[in-house]
Amino acid sequence: YLNKPVNTKELREVAKKALEKQGLTRDNIELRKSVDEKFGFESIIGNSKPIKDLFKMVRQVAPTSASVLITGPSGSGKELIAHALHNNSPRKEHPFFAFNCGALTESLIESELFGHERGAFTGAISDRKGYFQLADSGTLFLDEIGDMPLHTQVKLLRVLENRSFFRVGGSKKIEVDVRVIAATNRDLEEMIKKGEFREDLFYRLNVICVKVPSLSDRIEDIPLLAEAFLEEFNKRHGKNISGISVEVIAALKAYAWPGNIRELRNLFENLVVTTAGEAIELSDLPEQISVQDGVMSTRGRVRFPDGMTIDEIENEVIRVTLVRTEGNKKQAAEKLGMSLRTFHRKVKNIKLD
Repeated sequence: YLNKPVNTKELREVAKKALEKQGLTRDNIELRKSVDEKFGFESIIGNSKPIKDLFKMVRQVAPTSASVLITGPSGSGKELIAHALHNNSPRKEHPFFAFNCGALTESLIESELFGHERGAFTGAISDRKGYFQLADSGTLFLDEIGDMPLHTQVKLLRVLENRSFFRVGGSKKIEVDVRVIAATNRDLEEMIKKGEFREDLFYRLNVICVKVPSLSDRIEDIPLLAEAFLEEFNKRHGKNISGISVEVIAALKAYAWPGNIRELRNLFENLVVTTAGEAIELSDLPEQISVQDGVMSTRGRVRFPDGMTIDEIENEVIRVTLVRTEGNKKQAAEKLGMSLRTFHRKVKNIKLD
């Protein structure tokens, strides 16, 4: 507001501040939107049953403060799930910190998690807050929890039970309200039997268990993931690759993907950078992913993802053969040694693009 008579200089200053405030508000909204898009459900791409089940579980668990243990193979996207849990919770306006438990020595892990006092050890020239204190009111994601040393596991258990801790070299109790989400690609129950992981900590972390499927368990999501990665890396590297051939998609769906989504994502960054044509073709793929005689193969050996039924394998072979014959059903039937009538009947049961 302004008092009359209006001072022109004052009016300009008030208007300038109002515009700056409006701009900051808009920037904050855009920033929040971009964070939600990167780490909300939008970042978890897929339409398969395993992914739909995962979405359902995350939506149920996210609004609570329960500890969550995320399990799944390396590269399957466990940190994305942790972000989705945080960004769909009442804590979304508060900090999210991620910490890799296998990246540091035992002494450094404790310093990073709990902080330290000045002079606590050589090189501790000042007080330092740890991740638990920094994440107060928010979420702390402990990745590779199976790699945490046993001694540190004891201290972590105390924090989870008492919601308080002492800094390394400190005597003042620090109380925090932090939701802990842990993740591992290891079998913690087997580690418990071997004395490598504390059973009491396991049950503290495993209040809710969220299992992330491997890429080979959700191969029908590969076309969606491939398109998303193509768009992402086109923008990042200033390329304009228009699409992906059906043969490439067929080859990607048959490959075993030991590195899961991380491997697929890295592959597409490489393809976008190195592909010279307008679209990604079969010849652009690395040697370990190939198609031979209408049957998917890895390094020359016929191979399908674990868990596929005989019917699913037959359907995949029919799909690929149709790709090889450019949709000519008569040629495809001849290649597979089927009568055209039998081939037509089998094709009716398959969803074809």
